[in-house]
Amino acid sequence: MFEKVNPEHPDKIADRIAGALVDYAYTQEENPKIAVEVLIGHNFCHVITETSVTIPKEFVTKTVKRICKESIIVDYLECRQDKHLAKNQDGAVRCGDNGIFKGCPVTDEQNELTDLAKRIYDRIPYDGKYILDGESLTVCQSHAAPNDMREVLEEYPEAKINPLGYWNGGVNVDTGATNRKLGSDMGDAVTGGGLHGKDLSKADVSVNIYAHIEAQRTGQEVKLRCSIGDTEVGGIPYEQIVKTAREYVESVGGFEKLAEWGLIR
Repeated sequence: MFEKVNPEHPDKIADRIAGALVDYAYTQEENPKIAVEVLIGHNFCHVITETSVTIPKEFVTKTVKRICKESIIVDYLECRQDKHLAKNQDGAVRCGDNGIFKGCPVTDEQNELTDLAKRIYDRIPYDGKYILDGESLTVCQSHAAPNDMREVLEEYPEAKINPLGYWNGGVNVDTGATNRKLGSDMGDAVTGGGLHGKDLSKADVSVNIYAHIEAQRTGQEVKLRCSIGDTEVGGIPYEQIVKTAREYVESVGGFEKLAEWGLIR
């Protein structure tokens, strides 16, 4: 059983905005420290950052409007990182948080639904959510009548499509918040924190990505834990984990692109 949402779902819009601001921070510093929280809905977007990089309010507003494609009021609060947390990175690459992590091999069902979600999104690039449980498929796709979906869903003749009928969706119908769709992004993986809106020193980002990569390589679950300040996780230098995660993020096109489909791509 697996649920997938597309990049126009309000929660993914929040993740993408957060990712775009982290991308900006990396254009200003090689190793910025940043954490972003986004709450968006009903003509308002609230953004809070704890950051070592100043992000102009104009850039934040432009980014929100570019990604959500709606007329929206942006409220932005920028704060400096706590001095004790900032000192954690002095002189070495250390874990930026405590956490537990589990990477899992991506299942055939997860790949099948992700591929289907992308096919639907290519045709109808609006808010959508999809659930696959064995042969049982539910599709909730905004801006589409059930008959509009039959061609793309021809291999699922019994699919349940838009149980409430036609709907519009988007950030003025529903609210969105960062890291609220981790099941869609990470499948069966378990994590103590969110994947989006943080720099690579944060274990929530780097260890989650590393565990995911190792699970695909080995075909086995990968369980890891860390404490803030650790220089190794599971016997692996944290610096190497961060390097591996950086290469992965760069390979998908950055943090905003990572937020579009998560680790289950």
